[in-house]
Amino acid sequence: MTIPAFSERSNAYRDQLLEFMDTRVYPGERLYHQQMAAVADPHFQPPILEELKSQARSAGLWNLFHPYSEWGPGLSNLDYAPLAEIMGRSEIAPEVFNCNAPDTGNMEVLTLYGTDEHKERWLKPLLAGEIRSAFAMTEPAVASSDATNIEMSMRRDGDSYILNGRKWFASNAMHPHCRVLIVMGKTDPTAATHRQQSMMVVPIDAPGITVVRNLPVFGYHDREGHAEITFTDVRVPAADVLAGEGEGFAIAQARLGPGRIHHCMRTVGMAERTLELMCQRAAQRVTFGKPLAARGNIQDWIAEARIEIEMVRLLTLKAAHMMDTVGNKAAATEIAAIKVAAPEMALKLLDRAIQVFGGAGVTDDYPLASAYAHLRTLRLADGPDEVHKRSIARWELRRHAPS
Repeated sequence: MTIPAFSERSNAYRDQLLEFMDTRVYPGERLYHQQMAAVADPHFQPPILEELKSQARSAGLWNLFHPYSEWGPGLSNLDYAPLAEIMGRSEIAPEVFNCNAPDTGNMEVLTLYGTDEHKERWLKPLLAGEIRSAFAMTEPAVASSDATNIEMSMRRDGDSYILNGRKWFASNAMHPHCRVLIVMGKTDPTAATHRQQSMMVVPIDAPGITVVRNLPVFGYHDREGHAEITFTDVRVPAADVLAGEGEGFAIAQARLGPGRIHHCMRTVGMAERTLELMCQRAAQRVTFGKPLAARGNIQDWIAEARIEIEMVRLLTLKAAHMMDTVGNKAAATEIAAIKVAAPEMALKLLDRAIQVFGGAGVTDDYPLASAYAHLRTLRLADGPDEVHKRSIARWELRRHAPS
């Protein structure tokens, strides 16, 4: 299939983003790390981040992800894809532009399924960057890659529901500005398999909610955190059920499609920056009388990286274009494929870049070690590789089944 050219608006945003990254974000990264290192609180909100966010909003580089023009620029998945790639080059950039997960997915959910009250109380402050949110689905006691396993009890009690259960890896829940959770649980264990679950909007300070701990990712305690949370007799008004009882699984599926495009294009961006750093290092470092760049195996790694980045980028753009033109369901194979291909490609490149950097590659002097930890985690987030491969294989077998 032919992927059309990006729109003029997308290209204009791209030019603006590239300039902003060069003049503001990359220079701000060092100050960000200095400010974080100067305080003991791992969830500290450094002033440089707020400064960059204010500048991005003034420049009109804000909420670029939002597909509805009432709330954002209304770009298609295809037009947003190259912008997500640019943001993926820096760990702080997505938040700088208010385009960071899981807020983006939660904002889309609130846009599509929230009530007027939800939009006023939660969506508008999220769009303004005044608060943050978390998505509480994954549970420690069950394999949450199969969403039908979710065990959290959501029991109807008059005009409310009573929530009991334990969640973990609720990303963003440790952020000092996190104010609201979107929670998935089981409202009717006797219903059809995909109608048992519901999603609810729950303030993070609701009575009965306890944030137990921040879970590390390969030893990294991210500023926004990945929280383990317990719910003990948490009372939620029935009006805070999103789209009605039994719609939780459908909302989860709708939420994940665009999110995977965003993740994968950000991954391509980090891969591009990694290749750039690897080439610079290879040209500067000399071993046994020759620059590393002169070594045949290093040249092979660089060539393979360029080939594989281009392949993943094109596959991701194809998935984005199909989502825009034929819908998420028809693009299911491509969406699943990029979720497997993008992290695998980037991790292979990062591993080789770390070899080129030597000991420096595993320190925090460069973004390689942190990127490796987070991209390895991405092979689990939004469904592990095995789930996506299973789906792809089943679709292919169905296509070629004897008639």
